[in-house]
Order: sequence, then C-alpha cells, then structure tokens
Amino acid sequence: MGFALLLAKDNHGATALWIGGIIALACLLTVGTMKSIRGWIIGSAVQIALIAYGVVVPLMYFMGTLFAGLWVTAYVVGRKGEAIRAAFLRDQAENEEKS
Repeated sequence: MGFALLLAKDNHGATALWIGGIIALACLLTVGTMKSIRGWIIGSAVQIALIAYGVVVPLMYFMGTLFAGLWVTAYVVGRKGEAIRAAFLRDQAENEEKS
C-alpha cells in the first residue's frame, strides 16, 4: 500500500492520498486483532479496500486481488492447521487418560 501511495502522489489529489493512508494504517492496526473473528472481518474489509484503491492506482486491482488470494489461502490453511492441532491435542489427552 505504501508503494501505491508513492504512485498516487504525483497524479492524484489529497483525498486519494488520505484514503490510501487510512488503508495503509488499517493494514498495520489490523495485525493486533487477528486472534479474534473481528480481526478477520476487519482484515477482509481492508482487502476489499485494497482492491477498490485500483480506482486511484490501476495496478492495485492486480495487487489487491493477489493479496486477497493470499488472505483466503492463509484463512483456509490456518483452519486446516487448527483442526489438525485440535485432533492432535485430543488424541494426546486420550492417550494420557489410558496410561
């Protein structure tokens, strides 16, 4: 997002830069909320905003979609990893009870 702001600064007004700055700040602040479902919802909204910033910097249509794909991949892989971890911990607890 920072690089998109650098591209936008020469050809667009202050409003476009402020919106880009807010999106960039939201990217940074969302990191702290990722342990709750609220963080994933806010993060998804930020991904949509990144794609929408393509109105200002057309390359952001591509980059925003690329990062949104990574976002979805992280969500899917994370859920699978958590399911595997939960099954492992459940099996470990069952084995300890049998011992």
